[in-house]
Amino acid sequence: MGFSLRSKWCGFLTEIMNAQKRQSILVSLYGTLPDYPTPTVLEGLCQVVSSTVGGLDDLESSLKRFRVSLSSPLVTQVVDSCKHGASTRRLLRFFLWSHKNLNSSLEDTDFNHAIRVMAEKKDYTAMEILVSDLKKDGRVMESQTFSLVAEALVKLGREDEALGIFKNLDKFKCQQDGFIVTAIVNALCAKGHAKKAEGVVYHHKDKISGMESCIYRSLLHGWSVQGKVKEARKVIKEMKSAGIMPDLFCYNIFLRCLCEKNLKRNPSGLVPDALNVMMEMRSYRIAPTSISYNILLSNLGRTRRVKESCRVLELMKNSGCSPDWVSYYLVVRVLYLTGRFGKGNKIVNQMIEEGLTPDHKFYYDLIGILCGAERVNFALELFQLMKRSSLGGYGPAYDVLIPKLCRGGNFIKGRELWDEAVAMGVTLHCSGDLLDPSITGVFKPKRKVEEDNMVSCTSSKSSLNVKKCAEKVKKEPKKTLKKKKSTSK
Repeated sequence: MGFSLRSKWCGFLTEIMNAQKRQSILVSLYGTLPDYPTPTVLEGLCQVVSSTVGGLDDLESSLKRFRVSLSSPLVTQVVDSCKHGASTRRLLRFFLWSHKNLNSSLEDTDFNHAIRVMAEKKDYTAMEILVSDLKKDGRVMESQTFSLVAEALVKLGREDEALGIFKNLDKFKCQQDGFIVTAIVNALCAKGHAKKAEGVVYHHKDKISGMESCIYRSLLHGWSVQGKVKEARKVIKEMKSAGIMPDLFCYNIFLRCLCEKNLKRNPSGLVPDALNVMMEMRSYRIAPTSISYNILLSNLGRTRRVKESCRVLELMKNSGCSPDWVSYYLVVRVLYLTGRFGKGNKIVNQMIEEGLTPDHKFYYDLIGILCGAERVNFALELFQLMKRSSLGGYGPAYDVLIPKLCRGGNFIKGRELWDEAVAMGVTLHCSGDLLDPSITGVFKPKRKVEEDNMVSCTSSKSSLNVKKCAEKVKKEPKKTLKKKKSTSK
């Protein structure tokens, strides 16, 4: 009996001692007992940094309560863990607080990692603060970091600052190698600064050995962004003279540049100039793909050249390049926009017969165009084709068709589509009040009413009646009508 009481008492004492030991460990870690349980230091820091309660000063005061030995890997782990959940300003304050506490113990790689995170999160002010501190401390900037910094500055329209960092990379202890030159050229050309990029290439020819293909592609894209066809053609010639054959990607860039220039200045030259480029491609054994033809079809559609669009679609089939659903979409779209609905429906049927399954955009956009052109019956037929293909995602189509039907007076069909959508479990964003004729006003197209009035006017025999009908359409004031009655008397 005494032995059993003694064993129970010993077990009770060991539990008390273990509890006190756990509490003392938590106190040493956090200074005071935290309000939330944290099994590790990393999770505790992440909870403080990601918290949405309090400002930046409160964040720093909370961090000061942590009595932990910070380390360079721990700081990087916290930044990595919180970059999706915490705001960039809280991440920046945590990093600067860690830098102040660790001093020289923070590695250059951690600094570079933090800069890249800020650039990826598009907080360019925080990025510039860290770049300034990196330069001030005499740390090394990595090539990948420079690439992201240069890209961010050029996007902000501060390409001269990006070039300034490039020219003074020795102050960042970063070597101007082929990767760095390619990075600044890519960043400049992405926003159309091809002239400045050519200057960089001219002064660093010895450093781009083996990267010429990438450099030429960037320059070609840069001139195409500006719409400079002559300069883009010059780049292609330089590529050939350097023994680098332009590939399909290069020719498609040049084709887009050429088509966009013709769209503005010479729409009639769209087809012949594009076909000449495709002929040149074939001479170098580069077969134009549906992407190449879609560039041409897209520009033809923008200038409403219907016959040429249909001709290009047939030319694709005859040349052995199978049109994709985008090709059919571009042709059908321009047909619907110009009122050729029968021809458009015929081409849609051809596409389906060939076994092509278009994307949701095909149906959404064309249904919207048909509803806008007051061809709701054709829109319903197209919607039936969409449902037969079992694509799913019918919600936006219902949201367009139901209001159009109800406001056009066809409440029965509108109710039918509503019940069908509810039965399928489709989430509708249009209001159910549309189905109530006492709430929804039925609007008839104004243009159609005016045309009917003019037709009735032309059918009358006397010219006086025609004038009176025209005046009714124009809705003249009542005073002028009284004057005309008095004159007739």
